[in-house]
Amino acid sequence: MAQVQKKKGRAVVAMSGGVDSSVAAALLAREGYEVVGVTMRLFNAPNDRVARLNKSCCSVEDVEDARNVCRKIGAKHYFLNFEEEFQKHVVDYFVSEYERGRTPHPCLACNDRLKFEFLVRRAELMDADVVATGHYARIRQVDGNYRLLAGTDRTKDQSYVLYTLSQEQLARLAFPIGDYSKDEIRGIARELNLAIADKPDSQDICFIPDGDYNRFIEPRLKRKSPGDIVDTEGNVVGSHEGIHAFTIGQRKRLPVTNNTTRPLYVIDIDSESGRITVGPAEKLMKTRLYASGVNWLSGTAPVGSIRVEARIRYNGRNTPAHVRALPDNGAEIEFDEPVRAITPGQAVVFYDGEVVIGGGVIEYSLPERSSGGDAPSGDRATAPGVTA
Repeated sequence: MAQVQKKKGRAVVAMSGGVDSSVAAALLAREGYEVVGVTMRLFNAPNDRVARLNKSCCSVEDVEDARNVCRKIGAKHYFLNFEEEFQKHVVDYFVSEYERGRTPHPCLACNDRLKFEFLVRRAELMDADVVATGHYARIRQVDGNYRLLAGTDRTKDQSYVLYTLSQEQLARLAFPIGDYSKDEIRGIARELNLAIADKPDSQDICFIPDGDYNRFIEPRLKRKSPGDIVDTEGNVVGSHEGIHAFTIGQRKRLPVTNNTTRPLYVIDIDSESGRITVGPAEKLMKTRLYASGVNWLSGTAPVGSIRVEARIRYNGRNTPAHVRALPDNGAEIEFDEPVRAITPGQAVVFYDGEVVIGGGVIEYSLPERSSGGDAPSGDRATAPGVTA
């Protein structure tokens, strides 16, 4: 596809070799941008088995797919090595969070540091006017401020992992496919005769394509935290070899003796003692949490409590809530109704309709106001400004 003669500027596009980023590049080329495709080498598979499974993280085939798309649309293509940065800011973070008994979101860390920090810096050296990715999200400018909106295709919406963006970053970014559905994106790829039109979507964490987290994490642990597994009364019902193998809400593969007729779930992980608490499903239902590292996309934290819809996991639903900004970039969130499995290490993201207001990292659930202190031992209210 030939680009038009009059250029709108230079667009550096992060290209994974998949259909979304490929169509993002093609749409910008069609709009008249001088497109420069960039594929980032992030992770080197440690063995042949993982390399064969790895279909979503800078494989040779992915690089070639991205290069072929660039050739098709008349764009330059570069292959940049970010392995060191990816190891430090994504892999090491991923392992250390599990080591602490938390459940990280590596895609969020990859977006925040790799794509929207390191790649943007490199794009500036390329004299880029805009940096684009294949995320299903939208950016709108209203009264001089930039807003991040959910993607039109809510089944593919990726705004949850973009809450860390600043006004300065939003001004430089473009999400060309945010107004389209996945089916429409594949249709555009077919219209343009792109060979990747029917390429399957990636499903797993890109550096763990076989989905076996423990196999990946255990050799990289600096320490293990074995301990007891107790029920809500404090009775020991089992033991474990390390808290890294558990997450809040987990039911499967629990090494416990269950003398009840009801299934047991992980409801608390104490990283200091190594103690894991299990209980029935209703013990997972909470209404309050504390989040750290909160980013407000407007650049200014709200005063007092505000009404939002909040989401506590990538594929979760938005639930009405109140959010109150606290000192040290913290926030207290109280949901109108209980939500299931508030999980430390995951993100909580705040929405006003389809607009992303902000978000932060879940640190812990807070005691229920009417619980009378009946919360699991992991519930704390120690952050500055948190109300009991």
